[in-house]
Amino acid sequence: MEQATAKQTSGEAASVVERFTLKAFVEACLVLEEGVASLKDIEMGMMMGAGILPGPFARADERGLDEMLEALEGASSEWGENFAPPTILRRLVAQGRLGRKAGQGFFPYPQPDPGFEQKETVLLETRGEVAVIWLNRPPANPMSPQLIQEFGALWKHCNGSSEIRSVVIASSNIFTFSAGADIKEFTKMDASGGAGLLDSGHAMLREMETSSTTTIAAVNSIAFGGGCELSMACDFRLAAESATFGQPEINLGIIPGFGGTQRLPRLVGPAKALEMNTTGEAISAEDAYEHGLINRVVQDHELFDTAVQWARKFARQAPLALELIKQTSHKGDLDEGIAAEKEAFTKAFVSEDAREGIGAFLGKRTPEFKGK
Repeated sequence: MEQATAKQTSGEAASVVERFTLKAFVEACLVLEEGVASLKDIEMGMMMGAGILPGPFARADERGLDEMLEALEGASSEWGENFAPPTILRRLVAQGRLGRKAGQGFFPYPQPDPGFEQKETVLLETRGEVAVIWLNRPPANPMSPQLIQEFGALWKHCNGSSEIRSVVIASSNIFTFSAGADIKEFTKMDASGGAGLLDSGHAMLREMETSSTTTIAAVNSIAFGGGCELSMACDFRLAAESATFGQPEINLGIIPGFGGTQRLPRLVGPAKALEMNTTGEAISAEDAYEHGLINRVVQDHELFDTAVQWARKFARQAPLALELIKQTSHKGDLDEGIAAEKEAFTKAFVSEDAREGIGAFLGKRTPEFKGK
């Protein structure tokens, strides 16, 4: 008798927990749908304020959004319309974004290539002609010597592949893109080692800027110091609405070391760059967009999919033309720039890609570019 009573009590407790979990999730979705707060802010608020660990969105992703939909359909029948599945949940399930098991739900999740020799701090995932380099050193994804070297190895692999046309740089940590340099690790290096790392890092970033492989930074959260500099070396920067950018090196008595004094003025203008570099204060995604630091601000839960969509678009463009546009853009001297443009135009116009593109346009078909 006592065993039966205990079992009944346990079942009633589980029912209460399930009811609370589902209701908290529904309310979180409604707040998101109504634009009251961003996905990350809601997640953090529920974690910090209500003590729900993990937060409702990550918890749903772990369970599976298709299972959440089924549970809510049953709950609404049993407990009323207040448990009706939110529109955003139905939409994500319809899109196949089922949570961690699918690699994308409310948050994205890495699905590293099987058989590839993955690195400790970065992971490689390929989706056809698009590669994703995941920063994977929680909780801060610091730009340590190890991460820089391992990122460089993956970039070399992607850039040297005839099958990869675009690269998305993303974070596996929902709360940080990259918080900046790992200062403690850098202090362990001697002068020659530090200089060598800086040289190789700068060479890699310049190669990213001039390569036919298009790079897109999907900045989901904090991008400070080296993290901000990495994003600035990418061809395009997409930011979640809750993302923040900054160059806080001045607060340590140092200056940006991976192009922050050079790329930032070219993107936001000398005055704003000087302000950011000398105050060390962060700016929001909205401010970053207003000043030209980023190309687009999107909702947190749409960031990764949007970045992949952009990457797929660029993967279909003529590689040689992309490379020449990147190499001739932003010349400091106008005459030098025009001269470079004329030379590049001639090179592109007589290429096989140009003949294919013009022929496809006249023939009203989709071109197939080869990068020649």
